Amino acid sequence: MPPTSGNDSPIDHRAVGGGDVDWHSIRMSASELCVCELCASELCASELCACELSASERGRGQMSLDDRKLEVLRAIVEDYVETQEPVGSKALVERHHLGVSSATVRNDMAVLEEEGYIRQPHTSAGRVPTDAGYRLFVDRLSRVKPLSPAERRAIERFLIGAVDLDDVVHRTVRLLAQLTRQVAVVQYPSLARSAVRHLELVPISTTRLMLVMIADTGRVEQRLVELPGPIPADDVTDLRRRVNEKLAGQKLADTPPLVQGLVDDCAPESRGTMACLASVLLETLVERSEERLMLAGTANLTRGSVLDFQGTLRPVLEALEEEVILLKLIGDLEPSTTRVRIGDENEIDNLRSASVVSTGYGPGATIVGGLGVLGPTRMDYPGTIATVRAVARYVGDLLAQN
Repeated sequence: MPPTSGNDSPIDHRAVGGGDVDWHSIRMSASELCVCELCASELCASELCACELSASERGRGQMSLDDRKLEVLRAIVEDYVETQEPVGSKALVERHHLGVSSATVRNDMAVLEEEGYIRQPHTSAGRVPTDAGYRLFVDRLSRVKPLSPAERRAIERFLIGAVDLDDVVHRTVRLLAQLTRQVAVVQYPSLARSAVRHLELVPISTTRLMLVMIADTGRVEQRLVELPGPIPADDVTDLRRRVNEKLAGQKLADTPPLVQGLVDDCAPESRGTMACLASVLLETLVERSEERLMLAGTANLTRGSVLDFQGTLRPVLEALEEEVILLKLIGDLEPSTTRVRIGDENEIDNLRSASVVSTGYGPGATIVGGLGVLGPTRMDYPGTIATVRAVARYVGDLLAQN
């Protein structure tokens, strides 16, 4: 039984997959489609890739190119992504039904090159898309094909069998890397966005307790509590009851005054014990800022051509070693938003030769973490955008069910 969406209806597999691009039914960038009405029979680009762009980025790709030149650009992008070779006018005419001669296509390519959407990597070569060309291609996406049955089965098989949160994250990052053939990054559910499900106190000795915090997202944190003196088992039971009555169900960000209330309401003879426990509670619930990530598919970076990553992988590999950079790439996303950053749109200097597709995930409309993929600008954007969104929906549904 596939996971369901928040309204208990099966996930719509039309929302994921490869790239059947309709260039004629859309007259605005994907980033501006957030408020459009969705057709009942087709998913609009706004649901698939509401790309988060700045005003200057949205201005790109808005030149008054006619439909034929847009078709030529689409064909160049698709052929270059598939073949990894610069594309010439003769190949375009042979492979695509453009309805015009090679000479007309050459003229259209000259206009596209003049406008900065394609370039010639070296003399006597065909053309390849620029960052602006890829951006225009992504902005003009309006619908994509569904995933194949094999891809749907892969998602279900990988994720449905997960036994705990670590397994969910591990399976998710492997799945993204395999389906997109890019580097995949998945953030564990952030404690800052979580609520307390349960707090357990496990006696280690008469003066030491193990505090186990279980978040509503399945994340588990453990801490040792050193007590000022011996404590009987009945008092441990009473402490466990009191902290759960006060904190269970509360957002972690809202717990500091509640923890202080536990100390204030405590009897004088047990206040020292509660103060020690409260100090560890605050460290666990609020002060802990560490975020966890999982990475997979780094070897996929070597699949490309010599033109990918401007001829060197070193800056990209160095960036992937920095967790702060990775968190910045996939974090701070709004619900139902997929962010596509292409080349120079990336704020990280070492990633200006790469593209990043990322989105948030979580139960229902709540975002608890981010996931995404990183690869060359020569990327299958329709398939990658749709796959990232689909996997995020499956993970969110798993968290909601559990």
